[in-house]
Amino acid sequence: MARELFDITILGTGPVGLFGVFYAGMRGMKTKAIEALSQVGGQPGALYPEKFIYDVAGFPKVQAKELIARLKEQADLANPGCVYALGQQVESLTRLDDGTIVLETGTGEKHYTKAVVITAGAGAFEPNRIPLDSALRLEGKGVCYTIQDLRSFAGKRVLVVGGGDSAVDYALMLEPVAEEVTLIHRRDTFRAHEESLRKLAQSNVEVRVCCELKDVQGEERVTCAIVADNETGRETRLTVDAVVLGTGFKASLGKMLEWGLEIEGKRQIKVNSKGETNIPGVYAAGDICWYPGKIRLIAVGFGEVATAVNNAKAYVDPGAAAFPGHSSEGKK
Repeated sequence: MARELFDITILGTGPVGLFGVFYAGMRGMKTKAIEALSQVGGQPGALYPEKFIYDVAGFPKVQAKELIARLKEQADLANPGCVYALGQQVESLTRLDDGTIVLETGTGEKHYTKAVVITAGAGAFEPNRIPLDSALRLEGKGVCYTIQDLRSFAGKRVLVVGGGDSAVDYALMLEPVAEEVTLIHRRDTFRAHEESLRKLAQSNVEVRVCCELKDVQGEERVTCAIVADNETGRETRLTVDAVVLGTGFKASLGKMLEWGLEIEGKRQIKVNSKGETNIPGVYAAGDICWYPGKIRLIAVGFGEVATAVNNAKAYVDPGAAAFPGHSSEGKK
């Protein structure tokens, strides 16, 4: 069977990847998008679909799941022929003598393309699990690391653990729907965004600093949590229905480290001002790419992937200009 060759293949369908699909459609490129998860949306869709995002232009605030839906709608409008390969993890990237790039997934399937844009966020990820056997035992039974459905916490007593953006955001999301929300942090200062901390101070969330989670109790479901004061050693029993661990996620580039890409700090792929990596025809955008002065924001990623896709267009079709013209002028 003849192999099907695409102009461009985008790895990852988070916000940046979906905007890349849109721009590839605007440039008339035959497009494929490969996603390791079973649905589009990448990490925002999988990890915090209910979370509000505040740094996307044109949206005072927008839930992650709504942003993904809007971006998919935009991508479908400009690129209705895009082929989505979901539930596939790319494990190898090989560049043939004729310039064709071969992407092989863990299932053994091969994808052929002229150019690749890597928009895989922070790479493969898993939660930073706390070293408590009771928390591991009750994971999925009241202990969770993400909030998938905010409505499931309605009327419940919830303990949130952590001091970064995720923990503070989770506490603020839960406050309007839960019966009561308690946030504990092992230090006396938070690492969250200043605006989020201002909202936290004005909320009804009970905040306890210099406190750690010592135990989670319950048989079939969480019934209580034991919290210890780090300064006095005193332990307090909190009656709760759920424990949300906003302790973050650890990410790894995984197999990408074996592709021959130039890497910064084993966590990001080095690119130039065009989004090009050191491998011809391979580009990167979003959180996964690095260059001096890099700022890891979705808003920045949108610009990076537009730059990468448009330069990929000129790479695939040397007669085409990298500058796409204005969107109101139509596809080029």
